[in-house]
Amino acid sequence: MLVALLSFTLAAVLLILLPGPDTLVVIRGLVRGGRGGGLRTTAGVLCGLVVWVAAASLGLSALLRASEIGYNVLKIAGAGYLIWMGAQSLRSVLRPARAVADDRPQAALPGRSGGFVAGLLTDLLNPKIGVLFVTFLPGFVPDGYSVAWTTLGLGGLYIALSALYCAGLVAAAGRVTGWMQAPRIRRRLDAIAGLVLVGFGVRLATEA
Repeated sequence: MLVALLSFTLAAVLLILLPGPDTLVVIRGLVRGGRGGGLRTTAGVLCGLVVWVAAASLGLSALLRASEIGYNVLKIAGAGYLIWMGAQSLRSVLRPARAVADDRPQAALPGRSGGFVAGLLTDLLNPKIGVLFVTFLPGFVPDGYSVAWTTLGLGGLYIALSALYCAGLVAAAGRVTGWMQAPRIRRRLDAIAGLVLVGFGVRLATEA
């Protein structure tokens, strides 16, 4: 079991470090709501992972993998949501610089729920995460161990590692939050985040 646990931890760390929608949506939360926004977005991401891990341990993710229609519906919904978030970021770039500056002190207001929801939906509407868990987690279950309970435990470890990674992002960004909130810098970061989010959405929608 120890060998399986160490192997899983290494594989999970490599997967988490790969840039993806989760990382980007947390950075977007930091840009829009500061450290608080980043923490709320992180909480949403982790709650989404909890749902997928629970689904994988109960075998529900296998149904998603087997159902082409269900997978495609969730994939299109997730792609549409990523593209919508990207469009919102790009739209803010087109606003006058004064409007962006005036919006800065109020960033925490919409971010109180918006950041959490953005993180949650980014995970829940991405069927690739569900398929990843149903194919990835059971592969590390040693012979003789309960698949459901071991999958749940490994999923919990994956969530804990993800929490550490996101906390690291928030902590690292804490020192430059003021710089990120400057109107000129925020417009540039919004532009980059918007383009990448749209790219993630298009990629998700077009992948088989």
